[in-house]
Amino acid sequence: MEWVILGLIVLVVLWGIGTYNGLVTLRQRANQAFADIDVQLKQRHDLIPNLVETVKGYATHEKETLDAVIKARNTAISAQGTPGQAAAEQQLSGALGRLIALSEAYPDLKANTNFLDLQGQLANVEDKLSAARRFFNNAVSEFNAAIQAFPAVLFARSFGFSERTFFDVGDEARVTLDKAPSVKF
Repeated sequence: MEWVILGLIVLVVLWGIGTYNGLVTLRQRANQAFADIDVQLKQRHDLIPNLVETVKGYATHEKETLDAVIKARNTAISAQGTPGQAAAEQQLSGALGRLIALSEAYPDLKANTNFLDLQGQLANVEDKLSAARRFFNNAVSEFNAAIQAFPAVLFARSFGFSERTFFDVGDEARVTLDKAPSVKF
């Protein structure tokens, strides 16, 4: 009888260790995914001053738009926490959209190879950033589900595991992302 009780205790302890290690793995995956977003955001933030300087040479009287982009970039760089960063990046995306739209009003800017190169690099970073967000949100979803599932829910919070926040692009950006682009000739 003692061996049975001892065996059950050992099984429960092993199961607890396995569950704890699984939660640690999922938390680390979410942390790594967020680090991937940070890398893409840094690249995006580094491209913006060059893009603004290029546009400034052609559209000097668009100072309000250029200032809005720089202000949004600085806010995004200093944002803290997932919700704060997501909100700041959403504002930056809107400001960048207005900056890129300026090229339609300035044919010389639209034809500038430096501007086109920077615009291409920015589009590439945006694609990578979108993929990094999807990966992060998937990792957060798995982690949150794991800490809410029985029996991990019984001890997850006591071991410091708490729900993570998704990197949400916001309702306004989601409407834009869900719309198919229009092509005009």
